[in-house]
Amino acid sequence: MDYTAFTVRGFVDETASPAPVPGGGGVSALAGALAISLGDMVGELTVGKKKYAGVEGLLRSLMARSIEIKERLLQLINEDAENFAPLAEAYAVPKDAPGRDELLEQCLKTAAKGPQEIFDLCCEVIDILEIFGENGSTLMISDAATGASLARGALMGAAVNVKVNTRLMKDRAYAEKVEAGIDAKLSVYEEKANVIFEKVWQRF
Repeated sequence: MDYTAFTVRGFVDETASPAPVPGGGGVSALAGALAISLGDMVGELTVGKKKYAGVEGLLRSLMARSIEIKERLLQLINEDAENFAPLAEAYAVPKDAPGRDELLEQCLKTAAKGPQEIFDLCCEVIDILEIFGENGSTLMISDAATGASLARGALMGAAVNVKVNTRLMKDRAYAEKVEAGIDAKLSVYEEKANVIFEKVWQRF
């Protein structure tokens, strides 16, 4: 199923339904895509203006990267749903079935990959929004702040959807390595998103 083909209402209603997907990972990907789209909009409404000629090259390069990130995050909505399906099936396998533990372990690792990538992309989204906020049109700074707020939520949502899988893994060395990477970046980028928002908030 292509969740990106849904209407806005359709996606929201599907999320609210008893179906397990789209869930936290897919919603985080969508939030990240919306966040970077707001950054791209800041660029679109800044380039071409004489006042910002000095940063036009920078903004255009960020706009191009923003489109790439948006497209990848949209793809991850579907990939996250696809990666969850085998895990749901693995949970249904009787606990005493031969090979169940190995199957479950592999499915947990697969299910964690989507949120991991969403998390990393949201870190980049926050970096880009910081630059858009500092260099974009002053008429659009509220959109950069809104994007940062969305990206912060997406970042945290992706992080918790990684850990919901890693906490059950038998391979603790692998799980703890993944978790350490999330922990190291989460505090940095959560704070960065907060600062982007506060800088704009204080200007009003």
